[in-house]
Order: sequence, then structure tokens, then C-alpha cells
Amino acid sequence: MTPPHDRSARRDRSARGASGARASAHMSGAPLVHRRIVLKVGTNLLTAGGDRIDGAALGGVATQVAALRDAGAQVILVSSGAIAAGRQRLDEHDASADVRSRQALAAVGQARLMAAWDRLFELEGVVVAQALLTRTDLADRQGYLNARTTLLTLLDRGVLPVVNENDVVSVDEIEDSVLGDNDSLSAQVANLVDADLLLILTDIAGLYTADPARHSDATLIERIDVIDDGVREAASGTPGRLGRGGMVTKVEAAEVATAYGADVVIADGRLADSALLAARGEPVGTHFLPRGSRLDGRRRYLLSGLQVRGAIRVDEGAAKALGEAGTSLLPAGVVGVEGEFARGDVVRIETESGRRVATGIANYPAAEVGRIRGLRSHRIAEVLGHEYGEEVVHRNNLVLR
Repeated sequence: MTPPHDRSARRDRSARGASGARASAHMSGAPLVHRRIVLKVGTNLLTAGGDRIDGAALGGVATQVAALRDAGAQVILVSSGAIAAGRQRLDEHDASADVRSRQALAAVGQARLMAAWDRLFELEGVVVAQALLTRTDLADRQGYLNARTTLLTLLDRGVLPVVNENDVVSVDEIEDSVLGDNDSLSAQVANLVDADLLLILTDIAGLYTADPARHSDATLIERIDVIDDGVREAASGTPGRLGRGGMVTKVEAAEVATAYGADVVIADGRLADSALLAARGEPVGTHFLPRGSRLDGRRRYLLSGLQVRGAIRVDEGAAKALGEAGTSLLPAGVVGVEGEFARGDVVRIETESGRRVATGIANYPAAEVGRIRGLRSHRIAEVLGHEYGEEVVHRNNLVLR
């Protein structure tokens, strides 16, 4: 059987339409800088600003994804739009439905949305696979590894994974201000598969200095090295009419993904060549630069914070030693414990004022950390009657944040 990505290179280009031809014209340009790309598309883009899924909008995304694959990229598509598709199928118009109703709409719409993607990508010679994920799936270490293995296997076989939050069993994505229209999920998927680039395509050119709909002097911010309070303030505003996110959750996703070492671009998905330009590292939209080098899989998992069970509070001396010297956390530096966690659980490490210092795997359960806090390590066995090591959190199981 001819691999899907090989078939796509030989397909009839006329199936793409005019916008596809424009995107294909860019394929002879500069080589790709980013080879593994998580591409997230939101509801407002897929509905073209209306209240129904727009076939032309979906087709434009499919064309861009196909162009990326033809240029040599591996792509995972994180797609919103299930609720809008369900509302369209049931001919409902109430965008303010309660969570239970939106779950039902998502159950109806998810199949139709996936069928639409399947038809469009079949024209491009691309085989698709559906992957429905929840935070619970990724919070469990085994679930995290299983999801990673499946997605990477699909990529290796030339298949395009289409990912969405599983709204039927999870309300995170459809409740206000939690996940935010799959923005957070896309950042977690980028971490999951070691993506080079998280590309968020929306119906606006990127992050502006102010809301361009209300401020005529607002200008596009083309590059962001550090996400600080000024950037967060610029992102604050109202979400799209159908989407649950808005620019705030996109910047939050960028903060997560750049911490993993991925580049992030927020760009206008209505432009035929946005995806290729971003993949080449050429100016388009707003580019968030990665904050550091790539972390190994174990540390990325810790940094995701998906399975945090509690917190260990430390004094300023311990916080400084962790941050500057890269040491393990010893009981002498512990001043308090929050929550119930077991040995082997993921915990936050923070100062007494609540400042996050790191995330790590606890070597002792919460009750025992409370008993040995402030003590020298040689006293652990004396106090507990056993010892799992002199560290509360070993440096190999700890990542700074």
C-alpha cells in the first residue's frame, strides 16, 4: 500500500481550489524550520464568524495542512467546532446552553465534524484518525504514555491525528474559563509529542497591543521573548462569540508550550499561507519564542502539572538552592505541606508566599513530609522508622518552573 503522504504528493492539485494553489506555490520556498507541528483551529475560524460550521473554512484548513505535509512536516490537528456542528445538525440557535446541553451537542457534532474532516482530507490524499482526550487521560502517567505512543505511531505511518477534548465525558473544554476552546489542550498535545511548533490559527492576525475592534491605534505584536504582565494585559479581552477561549487562553497556552521548548505562533488562519510561513520561521502573526531547551519526557510530564496532588512549602534558602544550584529538596528546607499526596505523586514546590519554584515527584507521603520538615536528613529514619532516601524530592525528579 502506498503511504498516505506519498499519495498526496501525486494527487490532482485541482482538488485544492484556488486557495490551495496559492499555498502550493509557496512549497518551493525556504525549507521548514519546524518539522513536527501541532496546529490548533478554533470555533470562530471554522464557522467563519457565523453560528454554523463553514465548509470553505474547513477546506482552507485542510489545504494548509496538506501543504505542510507535502513540505515534509508531521502535523497533528487539534480541532474545535463539535458543539457548533451539533447545533447545526439539530438546528438549534442558543449559544448560551448549559453544560449538559453542550455535552449533548458535542456528542452529535463530533461525528459530523470528524466526517467533514475525513471527506476533505481524502481529497488531499490524507488518512485521518480521531483522538479524543481528556485532562484525566493525560494526568495519569500510563494514560500520558499511551496517548503519546498512539499519536507518534500515527505520525510514523503518515496518518493525520485529529484531536479534540472528549466533551461527552469531560466538561473542562465547554465550561467557561477552564480549558478555553482547546487552547490548553493543544499546548499539552505539543508537549506530549515533542512538537517543534504550536501553531494556533484563529480569525485575527495575532496578539495586538489592545483590542483592535475597540482601539484603532492597536498594533500587532510580532515577537514575544517573555510572557510578562504587559503581554497578559494586552491579551485580556472578550472571547469570540462561539469560542470559549479568546486571546487570554491562547497566551496561556503559549506560556505552557514555550516552557516545554516549543515555538508558538498565533496567526490568521484565513490567509492561505499562514501555516507554511510559520513552519518556515518567516514573519506571520505573533511569534512566542521558547523559554529554554527541550526537556526530556519525564521532566516535561512534571512541568505539565496535570497530576499535581499537593504542595510542599520551602523557605527562601531552599528555594534559592533549588533554583540556582540545582540541588535536591532536603527536609531541612521544608516548612509546610498542603494537601494529601502519596509517595511517588507529583507535587508543587513553592515558597511560603505561594511563589511556584518547581514541580517534582515526592519521595515521601504528605504526612511523613510533615513529620520530618525542618530536620537534617540523617534523622529521617529515626523519626519515621524507615528511610526512602535523604531527599524529599530528588533533583532527577524535579523540574524548575
